[in-house]
Amino acid sequence: MMFRPARTLPSRLLLRGIEVLPGLALTVPIAIVATVIGAFVPVLGSALPAIVIGVVIAVIRRPGARLKPGVEYSGKFLLQLAVVLLGAQLSVDAILRVGAESLPIMLATLTVCLLGTWLIGRALQVAPRLRTLIGVGTGICGASAIAAVSPVIGALSAEVSYAVSTIFLFNVLAVVLFPLLGHALGMDPHTFGLLAGTAVNDTSSVVATASVFGAAALGYAVVVKLVRTLMIIPISIGLSVIEARRNAEGRRLTLRGVAKLVPWFLIGFLVVAVIGSFGVIPPGPREAMVHASGFLIATAMAGIGLSTDVAALRRAGWRPLLLGAILWILVTATALAVIALTGFGQ
Repeated sequence: MMFRPARTLPSRLLLRGIEVLPGLALTVPIAIVATVIGAFVPVLGSALPAIVIGVVIAVIRRPGARLKPGVEYSGKFLLQLAVVLLGAQLSVDAILRVGAESLPIMLATLTVCLLGTWLIGRALQVAPRLRTLIGVGTGICGASAIAAVSPVIGALSAEVSYAVSTIFLFNVLAVVLFPLLGHALGMDPHTFGLLAGTAVNDTSSVVATASVFGAAALGYAVVVKLVRTLMIIPISIGLSVIEARRNAEGRRLTLRGVAKLVPWFLIGFLVVAVIGSFGVIPPGPREAMVHASGFLIATAMAGIGLSTDVAALRRAGWRPLLLGAILWILVTATALAVIALTGFGQ
């Protein structure tokens, strides 16, 4: 009897595949189109076009019961799988070297951002889950952080859509304003790379911002941004503990209980990063994993867009957007202040 689940696994996987296939037949083409758009307009990336296309389709006609399993599968499991593959972009050597140099600024900006999220978000009466998504998206790494945190806190599709769109708006502004600011302050490429990697979120926007300033700033900016991605792990674990306490009705959490709260995809993220650091993953497959991660995020965003309650987006109003603007300014100002105080680049 105990071996029955193993014996029936192939048939159950086949049935699950048949169930999700119609929805995937919609989300995957959307992701392909979004990826092409991102290739021609790098500052857009692929996540935003995917979510916008999904929302537009949902406005015209919401996916029916036949498509729903595949759409939900895209927005949940494929999103988690994408986070695992993100680990292929990191190496222990880069983490230690760049982390030691940029840690003070990363910690300062993240602390200010999270405090601002809690205080200002409450003052503006932004819904808790939405302000959390905007906060981690601004403080850590945009759509990737939102992708990792949304299943942890049980965020709604409309909240994810709003958060991703908000983060994107300020990434576009950063591409225009940051190079001007860097030149006005007389920053060298290394220092500007640190600013861009710390205060700009999605990788595509970091690449665009650093490239506008100068090619010499690009490499360091991207590495700083990737190391910053690691902050996803402690923040997600912390949010898991908070959610568990909120639902535990006063029961005490043990160390073992906390360990069980760590999402599987965050463990996978760390394992892939460590394995890749020891050269186990050849350059070709590593690059393929990075591209696959981006495509899976686009597919997931398509699923989230298709599931979005547009009326809920309208009800959210302007307050979350104002919160995103304030947090973006706070993160940028904090990064500049720490750079000035530590004499980085001098």
